[in-house]
Amino acid sequence: MKSNKPVIYWSKNRFLPYTLVLYTQPVRLVFRIAIFKRAKCMNILLINGPNLQLLGEREPDVYGTQSLEDSNGKVKRYAEELGVQLETRQTNAEGEIVQWIGDAPKEFNGIIINPAAYTHTSIAIRDAVAAIRIPVVEVHLSNIHAREEFRRQSMTAPVCIGQICGFNVQGYELALKGLVEHINKHKDEY
Repeated sequence: MKSNKPVIYWSKNRFLPYTLVLYTQPVRLVFRIAIFKRAKCMNILLINGPNLQLLGEREPDVYGTQSLEDSNGKVKRYAEELGVQLETRQTNAEGEIVQWIGDAPKEFNGIIINPAAYTHTSIAIRDAVAAIRIPVVEVHLSNIHAREEFRRQSMTAPVCIGQICGFNVQGYELALKGLVEHINKHKDEY
């Protein structure tokens, strides 16, 4: 007689803290269910703002030659190394960014955001970041403080836990590392 072989069904909901394991005995079709608590995985949301879908094409001397898809892939691989789940999103719509930020605490432990041009103009994004109780890191591919005067002021940086700029795509990895360390250090606060 064959031994019982467990079939593992993971919850598709990232925040359901249980795993269902179904044991079967083929001859008698007896099912036993065991439920195991599993550790909650850290989930990070990466938001890219307007015109970042043009990475690799738009001003490569300023923003680099890597596409947004390549950049996201690189950061996701780094997230896997850290044992973190990373979801990436991009939009040109300010309202959509505000909505994502407002909804994020239901599903994510932290946010990395490149608000792009909205950095300098969006009080709505600034207020959304200030309103949530999860940490946010602002990222810019170029050094905004070494560029035109109008790009040097960030509306969102004062309500973020940090800002990383000038390291191109590597800035996302630096932000992820810093954010994960911050969340682990302050896990009782979030």
